[in-house]
Amino acid sequence: MNIFEELESEVRSYSRGWPVVFDRAQGSRVFDEDGKAYLDFFAGAGALNYGHNNPVLKQALLDYIQRDGITHALDMFTVAKKNFLETFKEKILEPRDLDYKIVFPGPGGANAVEAALKLARKVTGKESVINFTNAFHGMTLGALSVTGNSMKRGGAGVPLVHATPMPYDAYFDGQYPDFLYFERLLEDSGSGLNEPAAVIVEGVQGEGGINAASLAWLKGLADLCAKHGILLIFDDVQMGCGRTGPFFSFEDAGIKPDIVCLSKSIGGYGLPMALTLIKPELDVWEPGEHNGTFRGISPAFVTATEALRTYWSDDELEKSTKAKGERIAAAFTDIVKAYPEANLVAKGRGLARGIEFESGELAGKVCAAAFERGLLMETAGPDGEVMKLLPPLTVTDDEITEGLKIIDESIATVLK
Repeated sequence: MNIFEELESEVRSYSRGWPVVFDRAQGSRVFDEDGKAYLDFFAGAGALNYGHNNPVLKQALLDYIQRDGITHALDMFTVAKKNFLETFKEKILEPRDLDYKIVFPGPGGANAVEAALKLARKVTGKESVINFTNAFHGMTLGALSVTGNSMKRGGAGVPLVHATPMPYDAYFDGQYPDFLYFERLLEDSGSGLNEPAAVIVEGVQGEGGINAASLAWLKGLADLCAKHGILLIFDDVQMGCGRTGPFFSFEDAGIKPDIVCLSKSIGGYGLPMALTLIKPELDVWEPGEHNGTFRGISPAFVTATEALRTYWSDDELEKSTKAKGERIAAAFTDIVKAYPEANLVAKGRGLARGIEFESGELAGKVCAAAFERGLLMETAGPDGEVMKLLPPLTVTDDEITEGLKIIDESIATVLK
């Protein structure tokens, strides 16, 4: 028995699929303690959009630490926070004509979601929140209440209340008009639906199985919320920071949510950081009403600022991400056509891509075969039936070629 099996809880998950001890990483590669290299198409579950140990971000971090820049500051004013706020305004908000106040809710995506849910209820005085089938918003109680996965919900140990699921885009395979059920319940005084404070949605459901909502569906949802006076919370924790191409995954739909949740790659370097963006009129917090010890991690402000300056001063990363995503999509379409009897489905947007298999067992076997060949991928979906790709946005064309070759070989090994 190794030290991990001896002391670490049975709750560990990723290490079961990748049973090696990792030691270092650079770009799109991670290396185990014996020096074996793995191509990383997992990227910290979307927390490493700019790759491992990105040299530009690393230098900014080293310089900050070397000069004894303050590390921990709660929500006090710091130079690191000031630089981040100024850069976020200049590079992200102003070019998109977005007007948001910024809440620093704590270090992770669930913190951003919890803050959003609390604020929506405080602003409206209503308790109910609408979520969607196969959604994933985090593992804390509020976030779990609006999450779909039954296994994750079951871990709560208490009833998860004040949330009502509705069908996500294409849930009924186009058999019914968008929002037929939701709007009917909203407008029927006999439906029994509690009047919702907010709707929370992901533009692409990552954990839910790389389910990409159409832009028309997202626009329709925003219009429906506006019509009925419901706040729209957009969870861009995994799909934000350029994962689908634009900085926010809702940009191409032409909408401006009331509240936006960001985490994972907002810190740039894989350091903990989360933001809840709120329209100014929603900023009704009392001082200290939502707080946390680690809501001001200055090294993350430093690397986040450098990432925004380096990658979001122009549209080169956005164009590159879309082009690489289309290349992977084309390769996945060819794979689907090559195995007509397997009923595969290619899914995704930008550099969030997946192939859905008929079972979680098959998808798991493909990911295991890829790991044996030196590629890290995870599964997603309610039964783990989707082979999921989240490579760094900085992945090279040669690395994509390498990864696609491994994926092709792995699928062939499993299906043939």
